[in-house]
Amino acid sequence: MYVVRPVDRADIGALEAMAAVSIPGLHTLPRTREAIVAAVERSIASFAAHVDIPSEESYQFVLEDLRSREVVGTAAIHASAGSNGTYFAFRNDVIQQVSRDLNISHSVHALTLCSELTACSHLSGFYIRHRETAGQEAALLSRARLLYAMLAPHRFGDRFFVPLAGVTDANGQSAFWNALGRKFFKMDFLDAERVIDGARNRTLIVELMPHYPVYVPLLPEDAQAVLGQIHPSGQLAFKLLTQEGFEADEYIDIFDGGPILQAHKNSLRSFCGSQLRQVENAGRAAGTEELVTYAVASTEQNFRAVIAACPPVETAQAICLPRDAQQALGVSAGDTVTCVRI
Repeated sequence: MYVVRPVDRADIGALEAMAAVSIPGLHTLPRTREAIVAAVERSIASFAAHVDIPSEESYQFVLEDLRSREVVGTAAIHASAGSNGTYFAFRNDVIQQVSRDLNISHSVHALTLCSELTACSHLSGFYIRHRETAGQEAALLSRARLLYAMLAPHRFGDRFFVPLAGVTDANGQSAFWNALGRKFFKMDFLDAERVIDGARNRTLIVELMPHYPVYVPLLPEDAQAVLGQIHPSGQLAFKLLTQEGFEADEYIDIFDGGPILQAHKNSLRSFCGSQLRQVENAGRAAGTEELVTYAVASTEQNFRAVIAACPPVETAQAICLPRDAQQALGVSAGDTVTCVRI
């Protein structure tokens, strides 16, 4: 059994081990112990904070294997993107051009620097060990942070987005960056990522990036080919997020050209498909009923989330949870939990 819970200081060593094997340039996880400690402390303070309006809070979760007591994954959600500045992205635009004299009309794909994702809630830092063989625990890790957002709506915005890493080669170089960003920053992709440190709200972005639309047909073919494409390491996250209700195509990352998925919360399954149910001991359920797999979460104050196979809850007043699931959630018969189909 796996449980998703808020990160704790005791998890710092496990997070260091994950960062050591993550791929440079994908800015998925903080890479130094100092940055990891800072992220954990920020998360602990965010969970403890009294929040009226989402701001600089950042909530990090870990996936723990309860059999081995190992932390095998992590994911985060930031309350308000660009809370200490402006979050920048490229918006995919279509520019219509018409010449009446020549009787010619055509559309041109262009990229426009924008700040429209500022103040939206930002999912990031999804990492799971052995993602090639990961099962339902990957879906639990991806969904749990949204279940927390559903339980604590005052802590988050109404819109959510997720940047996914774009295509880079074996040396960590990005064809999109080399065609565009490098012309303005005068540095390699990995060097630029280190300077920015994964942020997309730095003042130097608006100081250096082009303010006018970039016509995509003028970019080299290799840069056009990777536009909006996902790094192979991001395929699992993409699958889980699109199943959740996120959509791509409107925005891309300003550095590697990777897609930025976004959605209104009411379009997400964790919000529109979740249900509150009272816990009932599994032994009292009819043994002949077909079981359905749910992600089940406890409360905002003592947040935990697990996977449980239970009789369908859609037409029931209660959810029949096995004893081990109740223990992992810290609940007992009579308590209320939130559940949504995996």
